[in-house]
Amino acid sequence: MSIDVLFKLLGLFTVIVIGWGASRAGVFRSPDASKVLSNAAFLVFGPALLFRTTARMDFAAPPVQMLIAFFAPALLWMAVVRWVARRRRPAHPARPAVLAVTLGFGNSVQLGIPMAATVFGDAGLQLHLAIVSLHALLLLSLGTAWAELDVAHARAQAQGRRPTLGRTLLTTARHALIHPVVLPVLLGLGWNALALPLPVLLDDGLQLLGQGMVPLCLLLIGVALDEYGLRDGWRGALATSVLKLFVMPAFIGAVAVGLFGLSGLPLSVVVLAAALPVGSNPLLFAHRYGTMEARTTATIVLSTAAYVLAAPFWLWVLGQWAR
Repeated sequence: MSIDVLFKLLGLFTVIVIGWGASRAGVFRSPDASKVLSNAAFLVFGPALLFRTTARMDFAAPPVQMLIAFFAPALLWMAVVRWVARRRRPAHPARPAVLAVTLGFGNSVQLGIPMAATVFGDAGLQLHLAIVSLHALLLLSLGTAWAELDVAHARAQAQGRRPTLGRTLLTTARHALIHPVVLPVLLGLGWNALALPLPVLLDDGLQLLGQGMVPLCLLLIGVALDEYGLRDGWRGALATSVLKLFVMPAFIGAVAVGLFGLSGLPLSVVVLAAALPVGSNPLLFAHRYGTMEARTTATIVLSTAAYVLAAPFWLWVLGQWAR
């Protein structure tokens, strides 16, 4: 663990603690403070960041093999998590999708970028940024489609209707498309495809909103930590953290080597990206659907703390593999 990444971790925890302390001191006097912050991040700051990122994304000469080697097993991993969760007959229909997003979505920006730059240099950072460019687009869009599908199916059953496939898919598509994650991504991709420049005023405004996304999400984690605590969700959070930090990267690394023949720097970047702790977006996702807020909050905190152990472990494993 390099000193730069360690300071980055401490910086993240500092903002989380500030949010927790502000909540304890009564700065956020609304009983629904975490919901208000979540809505601000999910409905305003997040869409601005996603639209600007996809509208400005450079699709020239992407490392296709590496991207497939990361996202194919990552999406399969999320699908297995959702399948297992659904078989346990969850109380909330969106719970399997929220759990899948939590176990699949790593902190690829706040921690992933400095980690890749410090450990792998410019070459590794460019490969990691290629993963970042598609990370939210693919993982959150798939999680959204799953959540909306399960909610639509549950709603039809609650109304005494037999959920037909066509009606369920139509409802799912409508809710998934008009969604604060998917819609700005689609609009940004359309803007990108038309090769339209972003007007300076619009670009500056979107950039300003996007820069506020990270500290707002960290504050939200602190506020949610005050609201929910760690007592009720720590066991589930501990299990989820182990799966995210150790089992997921082992699975993705094995598939990347065995199925796609990845090696060297691309393999190291893929494994380290998979081993990142849970990011803040899963908490926004949990708030959006009103389920697993406590466990998701605890998982973000525990997995980020445990990353101090997970990162050196995977660097050692990759070093042994290179020999």
